[in-house]
Amino acid sequence: MEQKKTFRIGKLNIVDMIAIILLLAVAAYAVFRLSGKDDTPVVTIPITYVVRVEGVPEATYDACQEHLPSTLMAKGALLNGQIESVEKAPFLVLSPDGEWVEDPEHVTLYFTCKANVVRGSVLTNKVGEQEIRIGKPDYILKSEYIEFQNTIVVDVEWGE
Repeated sequence: MEQKKTFRIGKLNIVDMIAIILLLAVAAYAVFRLSGKDDTPVVTIPITYVVRVEGVPEATYDACQEHLPSTLMAKGALLNGQIESVEKAPFLVLSPDGEWVEDPEHVTLYFTCKANVVRGSVLTNKVGEQEIRIGKPDYILKSEYIEFQNTIVVDVEWGE
């Protein structure tokens, strides 16, 4: 029976040593990347967007107006933006006759929000962790005093 001779240092062979060196190099690189300070200035641009909330009680409109402007927030932290204003419009429902009629007890609210988003090589309209895109149907509008789930973004404008 022929025995293979391998280079050994103590209990480790050369392959084990190379693997350990590679792991240490990867760990050192990860520490360097995570602890390195990026001196690139963060450039932001202002955006204005409108969020529609449908079928809310009429009294909610009055309550929202009392708390505007209101700083946007997410996960318990205040964000770099605010809800500036709110407008109301009739909320239409389908009658038993198949006609669209105004619901006297509910309204549709349009909230105008302003925020600053980070400008990068690709512009992503993120306020907090939420993307701002026209037609986005599951936006959560949240501030210090106001919160609505499952709203829809209906307009976005970018400013310089």
